[in-house]
Amino acid sequence: MTPMASVTGAAAPILKTNVNTDIIIPGSYLRSQSADLAQGLFAAWRFDDSGNEKPDFVLNQAPFRQAKIVLAGNNFGCGSSREAAVWALQRFGIRVVLAPSFADIFYENAFRNGVLPGIVAADAIAEMAEIAATNPEFTVDLDRKLVLHGNRSWAFDVPESRRAALMRGDDEIGMTLAMANEIADFHARDVAGRDWAYAPMGRAPRG
Repeated sequence: MTPMASVTGAAAPILKTNVNTDIIIPGSYLRSQSADLAQGLFAAWRFDDSGNEKPDFVLNQAPFRQAKIVLAGNNFGCGSSREAAVWALQRFGIRVVLAPSFADIFYENAFRNGVLPGIVAADAIAEMAEIAATNPEFTVDLDRKLVLHGNRSWAFDVPESRRAALMRGDDEIGMTLAMANEIADFHARDVAGRDWAYAPMGRAPRG
């Protein structure tokens, strides 16, 4: 994954609560490997039945067409466990979603795919959304766990192990490989203390 130290870009307010994964990427965009997930992002809200853009939806408005940050409401990413919801955000260019809370599976899927799901107090999200309406460029500083705009800043929460992995660009395989020595040491100790657990089938344990 691409390492993330900070992200600067337009922050698009999508403040509805309980935005589910079927809204983030409709199932009709998952029927083909060649489907354009970026085009499908929030498709029911971005396009009318004829495929024309709805001008009032924030991602159809400049500069939010190039948004890198989403300001969201409570329980973002609820519903089904489809990982493609994160892929659609990522392929559109979104690197950060800030919300007061996330659905558990979406939250884990985001980290696995290099998207930061930062937890921010609801009143802070409301302040940022108000500012974004007229001056939408924010910086998310992952090292300091701060969202910056001019002389304003808001803290966000992210588990330390996840923050470090995003900054290194590690996915879960990378995080595991980073602990290779500890894993090897544990394996050696376990074999020494429980050799019966490693005996081939049919071989009697020692002793």
